[in-house]
Amino acid sequence: MEHNDNWASRAGRKRKLEAQDQGMLSLSMDELNEDLLERVLSWLPTSAFFRAASVCKRWKSVSDSASFKLACSEIPSREPWFLMVDPHLNQSTIFDSADRSWKKLNYPPLLKQSSNCDSIPVAASGGLVCFHMGACNFIVCNPVTGSCRELPPVHAAQENHSLLAVAMNAQNNQSYKLVLVSGELPKLSCKVYNSSTGCWGEEILLRRKVDESQEFDSNDDNAVYFLSKAGNVVATDMQRSPSKQYSSVITVKDGEEIVYFLSSSGTIVSCNLTSKCFSEYPRLLPVFCEYSIDVVECKGEMLVVVLSEFFESANLRIWRFDESIRSWNQIVAMPPAMSHEFYGKKVDINCVGAGDQIFICLNSAEFFRYVVCDLRTNEWIELPKCFKNGEAVEFMSAFSFEPRIEASV
Repeated sequence: MEHNDNWASRAGRKRKLEAQDQGMLSLSMDELNEDLLERVLSWLPTSAFFRAASVCKRWKSVSDSASFKLACSEIPSREPWFLMVDPHLNQSTIFDSADRSWKKLNYPPLLKQSSNCDSIPVAASGGLVCFHMGACNFIVCNPVTGSCRELPPVHAAQENHSLLAVAMNAQNNQSYKLVLVSGELPKLSCKVYNSSTGCWGEEILLRRKVDESQEFDSNDDNAVYFLSKAGNVVATDMQRSPSKQYSSVITVKDGEEIVYFLSSSGTIVSCNLTSKCFSEYPRLLPVFCEYSIDVVECKGEMLVVVLSEFFESANLRIWRFDESIRSWNQIVAMPPAMSHEFYGKKVDINCVGAGDQIFICLNSAEFFRYVVCDLRTNEWIELPKCFKNGEAVEFMSAFSFEPRIEASV
């Protein structure tokens, strides 16, 4: 009997504590001061916050406050969203990596204007995406809020140069740089827009590194990166995504800013903006191999994704360059059971890095796939297709950005 009384006493105390906890929880949401409420809501995933903002007027007012944006800026990182590029180039479909789902965003009004309707995304960093309007004009946009800024036109002299690479580097979502690399190997130059000053800097001529003795290729800039066994570009039905024709990434290593991009022959060119020089990396695969290639940035490091064919099978591998021995090292590879179906189909890959993930769009005349590779676990996940009006939508490429409502253009 005493045992039962003790159990009943403990159960009663437990129910009382639970009731108190529930009351405190209810009280905490109703009685939180504005500062604490903003801090709590700032930790919500961005997509969840937009739903929460419709809960009540108070929460809606939080979303418009400058102090809330400041609280959001203190969140170290957010799961990346991938802005998808389709052949129409006028929609905002994103893949939310946090809940593995497709979402639609309102297309920014500035990009809907007739003069900007042909704009294509060409670079992204932090919470921002850069669109190219042609004639060396650019718009920087926060896809989440729809806010945009049209950058000042590039100097007329730059328009006469062949644009090779567009790279973007956002700093704490409050300022950013846009880097353009132009010219023809071995004569390259770059120009940098700094949002802090609101203007373009002077054109910088890049010298060739004195320790580089290799010859440069001069193939057609419009080449799709498939090479024949003789080393010549093979004509294919698959055209590289126009958004990725300036495929490039920027890293900061030991205080030096370096832009990497693909040359017309498929080799990697490194442009050191700090020392104002450039060099070509050794060819990753022999010229007698057919392959498709793209360059990505993951956690401040340049990596290369290559889809190649060997021994009647296709292989998709990711490579890192070892500066100490001037050699490429494979770090992960897609399981052969997944990559074999790409054999003989002239598949074009367009890739983007985000933290430890690489998002890969695979396209050919026969099929399209979207795959995410986790570099830590070597896990390869094929994503579900995006359907519109009952039909699967084909995307050519993607750009990675963090969904940051506080990111300023």
